[in-house]
Amino acid sequence: MTLYRIRNPQTETEYPFVPPRKTASKKAPKRPVRKRPMDHNHIIRFLLIIGGIITLGIGSGLGWFFSLDIPDIRSFDDYRPLVTTTVLDRDGRMIDAIYAENRIVLRFDEINPLIPMAFVAAEDGRYWDHAGLDVWSVFRAFINNLRSGHRSQGGSTITQQVTRGLMLSREKTYFRKVKEAILAYRLDKMLSKEDILAIYLNEIYLGEGAYGVEAAARTYFGKQSSRLNLAETALLAGLPQSPSRYSPIAHFDKAQARQRYVLNRMADEDYITPKQARDAYNLGLHFNQPREMKNLYGYFTDHIRQELEKQFGRKKLLREGLVVTTTLDSRLQAKAVEAVRQGIRNLEKNSGTPPPQAALVTLDAATGQILAMVGGADYTSSPFNRASSAKRQPGSVFKPLIYAAAFEQGISAGLTIDDAPLTIRNPDGSSWSPRNWSNKHYGPTTLEDGLVHSRNIVAIKLLQKTGTKPVLKLAREAGIRSPLQPELTLALGASPVSLLEMTGAYTIFTNQGKFARPSAITGVRDRRGKTLSWSGSAMKRVISPDAAHRVSSLLGQVISRGTGQQARGIPGSAGKTGTTDNNRDGWFIGYNHRLLTGVWVGHDQNNTLGQGATGGRIAAPIWLDFMQSTSRQ
Repeated sequence: MTLYRIRNPQTETEYPFVPPRKTASKKAPKRPVRKRPMDHNHIIRFLLIIGGIITLGIGSGLGWFFSLDIPDIRSFDDYRPLVTTTVLDRDGRMIDAIYAENRIVLRFDEINPLIPMAFVAAEDGRYWDHAGLDVWSVFRAFINNLRSGHRSQGGSTITQQVTRGLMLSREKTYFRKVKEAILAYRLDKMLSKEDILAIYLNEIYLGEGAYGVEAAARTYFGKQSSRLNLAETALLAGLPQSPSRYSPIAHFDKAQARQRYVLNRMADEDYITPKQARDAYNLGLHFNQPREMKNLYGYFTDHIRQELEKQFGRKKLLREGLVVTTTLDSRLQAKAVEAVRQGIRNLEKNSGTPPPQAALVTLDAATGQILAMVGGADYTSSPFNRASSAKRQPGSVFKPLIYAAAFEQGISAGLTIDDAPLTIRNPDGSSWSPRNWSNKHYGPTTLEDGLVHSRNIVAIKLLQKTGTKPVLKLAREAGIRSPLQPELTLALGASPVSLLEMTGAYTIFTNQGKFARPSAITGVRDRRGKTLSWSGSAMKRVISPDAAHRVSSLLGQVISRGTGQQARGIPGSAGKTGTTDNNRDGWFIGYNHRLLTGVWVGHDQNNTLGQGATGGRIAAPIWLDFMQSTSRQ
């Protein structure tokens, strides 16, 4: 008898074990089976059926394999994702982006070398060795998923993630994983490892609306990816697993834990030393403030977006990755934003109405190029652009156009007009009795004093002399496209216009009678660097140099002794105030030899700004604050 020993794994003891003896069982005797002779026809038919099934299976498998949809990507140049249109200021610095997906494409040789190291270490350590599919990782993930009872791990390589992003759905099924693996293998044979990795680093979503490492670097750190340090790179490389869960903006502690994991993996792969990993982990991180950037440039970007859509269409703008160079001066833009905000804060302290809104536009006095544009107090809370889209009554800032038309007709600034009560009979039998803002009349008044002190009666009687047609023609040639009523109310600025239109019209006074059309874009290139056609600024003569000089001289007196005295302090400046009926709008448009700036203040609901809220008191101080800040740069 054979003695067996059994070991108990729990108690680690052994004991003898004797297996039971096998006993013979009684079986009924088998009946003899009579063998039939082999039928060769049956064998042939059976083999044909089996062969057909195998052939059909192989054919179906091959057909399914080759029918899998894979883009015709033979090199990185064939990769055509949705690409961000980048917006640059006049010095070539990126200030904003226009996109359907925020993505800026880089070739592999343009990518910071730290970035591929970090992402490979974190996502696919054997990337350079496998053929698109890491069998061991897939098997390990499969076992872990069986143990956990759900699909918690995918075992996907970087190549598989590329195929998933470009070709497949996001559903988590084993059938999709099979397709993904096959396509990854095919893609690995079609492209170089560098091209696949470059596509991955441009395609991957990294949170906060950023696709790819370049967009993510600018979103999180406000810099190009080429300037990222090791700590910043490792933080980005930790995001693909779950950009929302590991967001450094919302969950910094979790993001830092992922950063530590990436740094350790990079050290394990000998991309960096353990000391470099520790130093990077202890390095402080400084994040960009996307909201503040939008508040700084959002209104201007919206303005040029409308211009670009008119010429290129929305699809090209959002998909083709244009590079747009603009006229914006970032330093002036920051000063303009601060001047508007401070002006609104001052008005809020001195007023019991909710605070009003304000807008500011500043142009190059010689070329008409838009150097700064602010469409409101806060873009993120109110993106409506009051500088270019809002149409409000300009009030007395329209009067210089009437005076220019009069001087073109040979009328002298010394002409005297009686500032006396006036009643105008309308064709329908009604009457209109205009009045000065002060509710006073000043008797015989020269045109010079009439403009300097903004006398409404003088302007209306002057318009009666010139007629409305010359003024309307001049306004059109000076860039005002908003509808203007051919009535005497034109003298009071009763027809709504935009701040950008009205400010642009003043270029005829800064350019000796020539109109410089306000422009915001100096050049557009496609994603390959080809220059696209774009019409820049244009200039044409509208009035004579003499008429322009006369008006400009009077506008200088508006600041020195007239309604614009709150704007005094800028040498060689000239400008005009504007206040509409019931103090609903306050305007000031002024200039020196360098800058032409317009300011509007008012409520979106067209409510009154309050008693005494004239353009000289509420708009001119904002203008002065901005212009003084620019003289210090």
